[in-house]
Amino acid sequence: MLTRNGEIIRGKLLRTYVGGEAIVKIYENVVEKARKRKRYRINKLDEILRKRRIKNEVRLMSAARRCGVPTPIVLDVEEDVIVMERIDGIPVREIMSEDICREIGRSLAKMHSVNIVHGDVTPMNMILKDEMIYFIDFGLAFVDTDIEPKGVDVHVFFEALKAYFGNWVRLKQAFIEGYIEVGDREVIKRAEEIAERGRYVRRVSQV
Repeated sequence: MLTRNGEIIRGKLLRTYVGGEAIVKIYENVVEKARKRKRYRINKLDEILRKRRIKNEVRLMSAARRCGVPTPIVLDVEEDVIVMERIDGIPVREIMSEDICREIGRSLAKMHSVNIVHGDVTPMNMILKDEMIYFIDFGLAFVDTDIEPKGVDVHVFFEALKAYFGNWVRLKQAFIEGYIEVGDREVIKRAEEIAERGRYVRRVSQV
C-alpha cells in the first residue's frame, strides 16, 4: 500500500459518496474522507471545527479498535482529510443474519463499556471481511458516560433493522443476546424506554 518513500498509493478512484457531513472517495487501496465545508460559518471557525472533528473521529476509531472492535486503520491525516485502509468486504446490509446481528451487539457493547457512543449504528456503516464485522464510520461518535446516549445508539440500530429487514424481530433478539453477553442490560431497557416515548408522542399527536 505504501511506496518506498512512504507515499500512499491510492490506486484507481472507484467511486465517490457525498453525504451531509463528508465527501468519501473510495480508491483501490485506501479511502479518503473529507469533512465538508459549511458556507454559513466563518471560514476560520469552520476550519478549526473540521480539524477538531477529524481528530476526534480518528481518536475514537483507534479507541474502538483497542477495545476489540474492528475498524479501518488510519494511514494519514491531511488537514481535514482522513486517509484510511479500504476494507474490501461485503456490506452487512446485504448479508444480515442473526449470527451477524449477535456479533454487532457484542461489538457495540464493547464500545459502550469504554463510553464510546457511535452515533450512527446502522447496517450501512458496517462491512464483513474475514469473518469480522468492521465499523467504518465514526463521524458522529463521541464519548459519554451516561446511559441515555448509549440507549439511543441501540434504539437507532433497532429502527434500522425495522426499516430494512422483514425478519427484524429475530434480528433484534439476536442483537440483544450478543449485547448482554458483554454489556449492561440497562442500556437495552433504556432503548426500549426511548422507543416507548416515541410511540407515546405519535399517539398524542394523533388525538
